Parts: sequence; structure tokens; C-alpha cells
Amino acid sequence: MCSSEELEYPQKLLDYQCGFLVSKTMFTACELGVFDLLHEVQEPIAATTIASRLSTSVDGMERLLDACVGLKLLKVELKNNEGHYSNTDVSTLYLVKSSPKTLYHMITYYSQTTYKLWHFLPEAIREGKSQYERGFGISSKEVFEAIYRSEEEMLKFLYHMDTIWTICGKDIIQAFDLSVFCSVYDLGGCTGGLAKHFVSTYNETTVTIMDLPSVVQTAKKKFVTDEEQRIHFLEGA
Repeated sequence: MCSSEELEYPQKLLDYQCGFLVSKTMFTACELGVFDLLHEVQEPIAATTIASRLSTSVDGMERLLDACVGLKLLKVELKNNEGHYSNTDVSTLYLVKSSPKTLYHMITYYSQTTYKLWHFLPEAIREGKSQYERGFGISSKEVFEAIYRSEEEMLKFLYHMDTIWTICGKDIIQAFDLSVFCSVYDLGGCTGGLAKHFVSTYNETTVTIMDLPSVVQTAKKKFVTDEEQRIHFLEGA
């Protein structure tokens, strides 16, 4: 049952309405390289310098930076009446591309693919099917053919998936006692992100990742090293 305050002022609905503005602000700062540049220089710098280094307009960059300050993604300090910007600790850990815990790949995938597809949510509901054809001009009959429509797009998706396990894989594996399982098969195991957490937690376990041939070959090249001898692959369709 709603409180009188909720009926008087629809704060929750307004938050929902504007939620995509917050997301796209963070997405844009990531895609333009704002957090990476600030990490590289290791000191607060002015909007004019950031705009020059990233080849953007000064006015647009200043507005973006101030929005990020409001979202607590950046810090700002005044020097000679001019704002100088730097990363917060959270942004350094999760939004800088080179960080071991970076969300960069997930964020750019959401911005460039997921965000665009959700524009067609009404059509998806009416038709009951994927909207890759409207969003990217690609047949939606086989969803993974659309997702893996090129090597570049496949890598974007795989990095996106790998990011998820970097953040929460350890917690998921350790939420259950899986020590009785010596051989594990991970269907659709993608990059081996979850498999790595499994073998690091359970020293006697081997994991076999089962996925599409193109995914397996890419995972072997980009994500799983030869040193990880308890992770194996099996190609399938």
C-alpha cells in the first residue's frame, strides 16, 4: 500500500523515468575515455585540458564532467576559479579500462548494443522476438548468430561476459559446497571466467567448457592460458 508521501510526490516514478539519463552519462564518460585519461595523468586537470586530449568540445565536456561529479563518479576542486577533475576511488577501481576489476567492457556493451536494442522494447513485446534486425539490420532468427555477427562483436560480448564473473564469480562459487564434484561441465561457459573461479576454489576439480566452435577458439586465444591445465574445452553446436 502506498504511503501518503508517495501519492503526494511520485519520486520513485521520476527516478525510473530518468534512470536512462544516469546510465548514458556513465556510458559516455567511459566510451570517451574520461576515466582512463584521469587515471593516466594522476592529478586533477581542467575541463579544457580533458576536452583537448579527448577531442571534444569544451562546453560539452564540462557539462559531462559536472554530471559525473553529481553522480559521484568524479571529484572536482577549484584552482584559480576553474574546476579541476579527478577520479573517485570507485571509478579508478571499476571504470578505468586497465583495472583488474574493470566494468569497462560490460558498460560499453550495454551502451553500444543493449541500450540500442531496448529502444525497440515495445516492438519486442508486440512481436515476441529479438530486435537485432531493427537495431542492427541483422536477422533475429538465431540470436547467437546476431550476437556473434563479426569477430569484433564476438569479442565485445565475450569481454562483457567475462566481466560479470570477475565481479561476482567468486561469491557464486563459494555460496555452495561443490567440493564433491571432481569433474564439472560448464555448458555455454564462454570465456572460462566462472571455470577459473571454480578451479581456484576447488584444487582437485577439472572443468570442461562446452560452447560453440568460434567461441571456444576465441576463448583459448584470448582468455584461458596454457597454464590453466584443469580447464578444458569441448566444441559443439
